[in-house]
Amino acid sequence: MSPSLDPVASNTLVLQDVSKTYGETVALAKVSLVVRPGELVVLLGPSGAGKSTIFRCITGLAKPEEGSVEVLGQSITVLPPAKLRLARRDIGLIFQQFNLIGRLSAIKNVLAGRLGYVPAWRVILRLFHTRDRQLALANLDRVGLLHQAYQRANSLSGGQQQRVAIARVLTQESRVVLADEPVSSLDPEASETVLGILRGVCHERGIAVLCSLHQVDLARRYADRIVGLRDGRIVYDGPTEGLQAETLDLIYRRNGAKENETEDSRLRVSA
Repeated sequence: MSPSLDPVASNTLVLQDVSKTYGETVALAKVSLVVRPGELVVLLGPSGAGKSTIFRCITGLAKPEEGSVEVLGQSITVLPPAKLRLARRDIGLIFQQFNLIGRLSAIKNVLAGRLGYVPAWRVILRLFHTRDRQLALANLDRVGLLHQAYQRANSLSGGQQQRVAIARVLTQESRVVLADEPVSSLDPEASETVLGILRGVCHERGIAVLCSLHQVDLARRYADRIVGLRDGRIVYDGPTEGLQAETLDLIYRRNGAKENETEDSRLRVSA
């Protein structure tokens, strides 16, 4: 059910027939996927379906045995280390646990997004150009946290810390953003706020966003497209309206059997 791969330059992120194994375990099997500028694609699937392995292949942390990964026209799978480091400047990462330095202010955490662009001695001395500081403040304003710019990160709520993390990848000027379960530790209200901001900046700035979620209802509301994974294979790739009960069964069942009754009921209710 994967879309036909159009090799035009507008495809910001392209995985073509990617396969990856760990020992005898098949993590990915012939996965093909395209994410275009301004598109928020949500990965759905049970634990172990291959979502994290896709992220690792995109960032070059894992090398597939077969297939290719292209980011902005560059083949991540064959780049030498020095060029891979440069390519990673275009890939912003948003993590489940925020990965902020708690004792530093929000703006200093956001300025970390510029570390790939400034000399090492400036990083050590925390000497950033005025443009970098202005960019960081503008992005904190975009996520609604300008008034918290000089507050310690560990004094912010979980939702606010995740918004700081979004401001950081915007300050990195990322053209591809990978969000690995970015709302799994947040309450429902904060989750809605974070995903709303992520979708907004994706559409406004033409950023390609690939986001893994476990919450089916949030995927339906915020994704432009859904990709369902099962046992390292794509079993659904299509619009949110196609995410009906039978599709959810295909994604979440094990060997044709239903998941436990509680999980199956939850999915069917959300359908």
